[in-house]
Amino acid sequence: MKTVTIEGQLRTEFGKKATRQIRSQESVPAVIYGGAQEINFTATAKAFKPLVYTAEFQLAEVNIAGKNYKCILKDLQFDKVSDALIHVDLLELVDDKKVVATLPLKYTGNSVGVKDGGKLVTKIKSIKVKTLPKHLRENIIVDITNLALNTNLRVEDIKAEHMEIMNSPRIPIASVVMTRQLKQEEAAAATPAKKK
Repeated sequence: MKTVTIEGQLRTEFGKKATRQIRSQESVPAVIYGGAQEINFTATAKAFKPLVYTAEFQLAEVNIAGKNYKCILKDLQFDKVSDALIHVDLLELVDDKKVVATLPLKYTGNSVGVKDGGKLVTKIKSIKVKTLPKHLRENIIVDITNLALNTNLRVEDIKAEHMEIMNSPRIPIASVVMTRQLKQEEAAAATPAKKK
């Protein structure tokens, strides 16, 4: 799994003035929680970029004052006007402590419904899971080979070992729908040809 390394500095000053000062230096205030103690730090906006601006699930290794913290991204805040990153929350991974993470779904296989002329529609790109850090992975693979025309795959159909899926089991994640062309062909086949 990809790991992004972030060099951080411990925060010593707090409050609006200190926070403004941090942001004016193109740095972002951040916090690591979930471990033995909460750690407030800052890092450059550039350092957070590969972690923030991606659809991939990645780990973050944060180096602060000679200590390494293995984390996952938990929350982000952006400026409403400039859209600049203004705060990052990270969750420290503790071996025997379950974490809740959002993992992307990766669809594989050639659906039988698509082979029959249908169109694949993916409704969900990621799901929320609860698991131990050692079971976290880049994505969850969903095989769509047996997905037929006009059928759905639901959250309950996802196979994710050692993970508790937090989404509602009945939510559709992917379906194969009939294309307009196929509907027209079926309609034409259903109406008997007029005799001249």
